[in-house]
Amino acid sequence: MQNLTVKQRALVVIVLVALGTIILGATVKLAESFDKNSDVIVVTTDEFADLIVPRKTSAPEPSTMALFGSGLLGMVVSFIRKTYHIAKRIFDIIGSFIAIIILLPLLAITAMLIKLTSKGPIFFTQQRVGKGGELFDIFKFRTMKVDAEKETGPVWTAQNDSRLIPIGNFLRKAHIDEIPQFINVLRGEMSIIGPRPERPIFVEKFKKEIQGYEYRLAVKPGITGLAQVWHKYDETIEDVKKKIKYDLLYIKKVCLWTDIRIVIRTFRVVFTGEGAR
Repeated sequence: MQNLTVKQRALVVIVLVALGTIILGATVKLAESFDKNSDVIVVTTDEFADLIVPRKTSAPEPSTMALFGSGLLGMVVSFIRKTYHIAKRIFDIIGSFIAIIILLPLLAITAMLIKLTSKGPIFFTQQRVGKGGELFDIFKFRTMKVDAEKETGPVWTAQNDSRLIPIGNFLRKAHIDEIPQFINVLRGEMSIIGPRPERPIFVEKFKKEIQGYEYRLAVKPGITGLAQVWHKYDETIEDVKKKIKYDLLYIKKVCLWTDIRIVIRTFRVVFTGEGAR
């Protein structure tokens, strides 16, 4: 460069600048081509720095933590409820066996009195709706005359019902007629505690007239339940609507403590005759 004249030096500089511009332009075009048409990832300086030395991460948003916490809590609650349902089935089986053995003398006396005071079978079976809408035959001591609904069709029992046999009112008042349902519990069709099973014709009727009625079919029906120990016997559709609230509350809050309270309350109802007919 030192032996070149001023004009020659100026020409060399111009040529170098032109070549540099051409090379730079070609490089940019090539990079854009790779970015658009290939799998090559273009990483910025800041992004590259993050890959080598990750920046300090910020704490999770409170809403994110709350969502995670609620999800974890939901898993725990679901596990507890599932475990309790298994324990409840074991309780149903053991409790039913014990109840049948203890009440065996009462069962024998009741059977004898039914035979002595009325014509017909000792036991009465009737189709009911169970969990998930499945139908099953419920067992009860017969408290009414044979073919009691032949003329009236399916109707609720009324106070001082003329269809009752001589000891029918007492059996209903003391809830003795419900004792054979421990057989349904052993068969897995019912539980000791749960919403009372209803007849198919009434279930279809209530589904149309009472919002949310079908949700009570989410669990097994029971011999006793929250609605039975806290509300009187059904007389009108309004009574059914009130009981539905108790049934849905039980399904939502089902737990050991709730079942214990219902059992204790059931003994009170049995000895006082509350809510029976």
